Amino acid sequence: MYQYIFFDLDGTLTDPREGITKSVQYALGHMGIEETDLTKLLPFIGPPLLESFQEYYDFTEGEARKAVEYYREYFSETGVFENLLFDGVKELLTSLKAHGKVVAIASSKPEVFVRMILEHFGVEQYFDYICGGSMDESRLKKEEVIEELLGRMQLSGEERKKILMVGDRRHDVEGAACFGIPCLGLSMGFAAKGELERAGAVAIVDSMKELEAFILQKE
Repeated sequence: MYQYIFFDLDGTLTDPREGITKSVQYALGHMGIEETDLTKLLPFIGPPLLESFQEYYDFTEGEARKAVEYYREYFSETGVFENLLFDGVKELLTSLKAHGKVVAIASSKPEVFVRMILEHFGVEQYFDYICGGSMDESRLKKEEVIEELLGRMQLSGEERKKILMVGDRRHDVEGAACFGIPCLGLSMGFAAKGELERAGAVAIVDSMKELEAFILQKE
């Protein structure tokens, strides 16, 4: 039975494509790169920004850090609210709490922005723990976020066996695997075809109702 449910945020509970892609577009513009096709920037959703700027635009680490600064200029004022809650999320969270589940967020997005988004959508109260990345990049990768969350929760070895991670990218699966935690993949997010399967997701679901059924199946 899964008792502790760790959720990713972007692409899992929310559709942040407008805010994130416009923030990346803004950053690239300040780095001298004009990108008019926002669909090309969808791969930025999920992974740490510092890595993505280096991977997709061959930035040096220093250039990538500067791009992240520009990104946050737009995102902190505008992009953070250019976001949508996926259909069924509130109903899912209500059901999980009614069944006594401990619900947490484990997102690479800086924690200050995670809290702003959850409050904006009126769902912050459903989460027992909220853990995000740090603004100084010291807590950036998904495994670092999960490690921090586990430290805050202080679960015993036996209790850790009852954790399920829920996410939409391989980073969620691989980060959870560092701690022996299974990860359920969501198809409505931003993974490339076959990405979640190759990463080792225990299963892949297509809706919040399917997600709820998977979590509660062993009740």
